[in-house]
Amino acid sequence: MSQVIISADSRGEDRSPHDLAPPYDTQAAPKTAQPLPREQNDALLEIAKGLSRNPWPVTLTLLVADLTALSAASLIAIYGRWMLGGDYTPTLYLQLWPLLGLFIAAFAVAKLYPALPLSPPEELRRQSLITTVMFLALGTLTFLSKEAPTYSRGVLLAGLLMSLILIPIMRGAARLLFSHKPWWGYPAMILGSGAASRKIIESLLRQPEIGIRPVCVLGDESVDRSSIAGVPVIGRLHRVREYARKYRLPYAVIAMSDVDTKHVDRIIRRFSRFFRRVMIVPPVTEFSSLWVSPVDLGGSLGLESRYRLFDPGRQTLKRLLELLLIALSLPLLLPVLGLICLAIRFDSKGPVIFKHQRLGLGGKHFMTYKFRTMHLDASRMLDEYLAQHPELREEWDRDQKLRNDPRVTRVGRLLRLTSLDELPQLWNVVKGEMSLVGPRPIVDDEVPRYGRDYSIIFRVRPGLTGLWQVSGRNNVDYPERVQMDCLYVRNWSVWLDLYLIARTFRAVLLARGAY
Repeated sequence: MSQVIISADSRGEDRSPHDLAPPYDTQAAPKTAQPLPREQNDALLEIAKGLSRNPWPVTLTLLVADLTALSAASLIAIYGRWMLGGDYTPTLYLQLWPLLGLFIAAFAVAKLYPALPLSPPEELRRQSLITTVMFLALGTLTFLSKEAPTYSRGVLLAGLLMSLILIPIMRGAARLLFSHKPWWGYPAMILGSGAASRKIIESLLRQPEIGIRPVCVLGDESVDRSSIAGVPVIGRLHRVREYARKYRLPYAVIAMSDVDTKHVDRIIRRFSRFFRRVMIVPPVTEFSSLWVSPVDLGGSLGLESRYRLFDPGRQTLKRLLELLLIALSLPLLLPVLGLICLAIRFDSKGPVIFKHQRLGLGGKHFMTYKFRTMHLDASRMLDEYLAQHPELREEWDRDQKLRNDPRVTRVGRLLRLTSLDELPQLWNVVKGEMSLVGPRPIVDDEVPRYGRDYSIIFRVRPGLTGLWQVSGRNNVDYPERVQMDCLYVRNWSVWLDLYLIARTFRAVLLARGAY
């Protein structure tokens, strides 16, 4: 039986001329449709044969990652207690190890294997909740049972904390190492050739860890290209049955910019006959793509979504969590802050801290704090540099940034590369002017570039990091930055914040998109 997954597209601005009414029937071909070159189809067949359709390799990989993380967490907790003088022996780990199978069974029940195509925040939420419940159950069991070894509360707490940290790290490492392998995920056919199709293909290619690999496209009658984002267009929509049987692809993603809601049921019924799973991306704009709940409205499907970040209670929870994280990280941050201050002081003349006015919650102005990364006469240096290099004027006008900015100091270049220049904004977070995670803090001149989307952005605090910062930073053009800020607000949850904080460390270490 086919599984149908409905996901919401964040944009659907371009329209294709078809509306899925006949002649786009899968049974009868319009006379104007012409098949694409046979060589291209044969090449695709070889690609499709080389990709896995079995979930077990991915399941086994994630299972090994979980067992490794749980084993390491248990070892650290038990050996740590033993080294601190507790009445524990390392052999107690051997008695605990068989219980790890219960954790794996619980993860399986929570559908964390193979976890495709599960969003990272949702996966983090499930594994964190299941891990916490299992440790609580383990503590209760050892307390009530006279035969089971009793572990101290400190050991159980340490094991829980280390598991919550190590499991996401090990799973992330597994995806980083293996998501490009041919056995990771499933090959998929993309049905549609408009803007929505291109957006989905680019997203899936950019994030292979999702596990859906677009290998071919069936387009509408207007398509005049041999490929979309590098994925070959092998034919027209009316030939879906032929190609589904020929390539035996398990997934189909229906991504059409102008699907009328009255045709959705017909689309699902037609195409789900040929694939094990069918995903349809409806042309819904300004809609959350995470935390959407299906609702039965008297036999009709409803999708319930709320802007959680607008809820005062959740805003309070977000702020308390961020203050707790800052407090816990201070012992590590203070020496780093001190060294950076000394480096700036010895590298160039001027103050250590740079202040700049930005727009915050409710459109109110506030001063952001950053480590100074430029020379004092930065404005004069910029004018002279652009006068000498007029070809860079367009880059400056477009992004308000230069890849090789002459104003930046030696230490400043390193700070920008690692994003350490933004650490003083932690004081803005403590003062309640910013959040750890949120939309980019912008200046007044940028408001027109947000258009009507600014009505969403100004209702939340700007963030020190966010979706843009972990998605390529300066490699992302301005319209995409605006879209990412809006996506964050619409999809916010505590788990999304934790995921983005973790991704921030990775982005900083790899220095992707920084200059």
